[in-house]
Amino acid sequence: MRRHRWWLALAALAVLALAAFLFMGRPALEPQTAPPRFDATLVARGANLSRLGMCAACHTVDPARPFAGGLALKTPFGTVYSTNITPDAQTGIGAWSEAAFTRAMREGVARDGRLLYPAFPYNHYTKLAQDDVRALYAYFMTRPALAAPARENRMHFPFNFRPLVAFWNLLYLDESPWQGDPQQSPQWNRGAYVANTLAHCTACHTPRTALGGPDLKRQLDGGDAEDWYAPALNANSPSPLPWTREHLAAYLRTGIAPEHAVAGGPMQDVVVNLAQADARDVEAIATYIHSFLKQAPARTTPARQAGSLPAPAENDPDLARMRLGYDTYMQACASCHDLGRGASSGAALQLHKAVALYDPDPRSLVHIIRDGIEPPEGETGRWMPGFATVLNDAQLTALAAYLRRYGARGQPWERLDDAVKKAREQ
Repeated sequence: MRRHRWWLALAALAVLALAAFLFMGRPALEPQTAPPRFDATLVARGANLSRLGMCAACHTVDPARPFAGGLALKTPFGTVYSTNITPDAQTGIGAWSEAAFTRAMREGVARDGRLLYPAFPYNHYTKLAQDDVRALYAYFMTRPALAAPARENRMHFPFNFRPLVAFWNLLYLDESPWQGDPQQSPQWNRGAYVANTLAHCTACHTPRTALGGPDLKRQLDGGDAEDWYAPALNANSPSPLPWTREHLAAYLRTGIAPEHAVAGGPMQDVVVNLAQADARDVEAIATYIHSFLKQAPARTTPARQAGSLPAPAENDPDLARMRLGYDTYMQACASCHDLGRGASSGAALQLHKAVALYDPDPRSLVHIIRDGIEPPEGETGRWMPGFATVLNDAQLTALAAYLRRYGARGQPWERLDDAVKKAREQ
């Protein structure tokens, strides 16, 4: 046993030594002293690219101080705070040359040589065309300069040893140029490029390995986003009703589509940004993603049936919990959801059509019940109240279990109680 621990310790030291060796030779780049000048057309192009990349979603806490950073990004390895990417010379990127900006985007290295944590998705941005990197640089360098010092990250040991990121890069950073598919249409290829680079869709919708890298053998097979389940966007999509390309394009720009649930959680920020982006680019993303979604087999689900949800069967093996869930549903949900949603109605989607009931993971449904759905500040959109102060854990758990069984006719979620407890503690 001691010998086993000794070899583990040696292996850990070897990894740390390798990481430290790789970390060496990342020099600081000279600060930029004269502010660069940019063509207005290039800046406008960069603005569109920033929206496609949802840059404001991570780098803005206060809407009155865009891109000043400070957002807490919680990961399994600790909390990373987004940085100031305005052209403030002291606390932002005002002293960064285009070469320094390019190195950060492609290699995840700051101007001073520090390795950036991959909560910043440089492993996606590395495949951006240089013209797009230049346009983004022009856009950020022409934003109002705001003083906002970086907050200290709170990473768990040993991940607070930043040179370990070099080892992560060896495993997951592929710096080869982007390659389109000549067998596909120009619109599909544009969508593939945007979705896999700027929009970094796989960052949320693809599972991650134990080290936090994307499991590209299961691309778009479902993942995590801020403790929400990001559903699969391929043949394993849990959607109870199929997506059309037109409905997907509308959803990406508005957060709502016929017969599908409204955008909630982190997806709301995506919609806010894509609503302001070039519609042609969003159409291209929809074309690309839909090429995977349409591979999902046709399913017979309760979503194809009309009517309200039934009372639990008397022979249900979990009858007490199901009765509590049904009673909670009738008191808190039925008055809106049983009516069904019209184009301009104040009612809501019938719940047997809601994808959160069909997810293999209960977290999204738990968050929706607890916290509701509210449009981001200053935005309009569908609204649902949260029930965190109205329902206790037993009621919330019973409601989710009931909706899973009688709304989706799915197998019980194994970790439902844990999901409810974790959501309450956040």
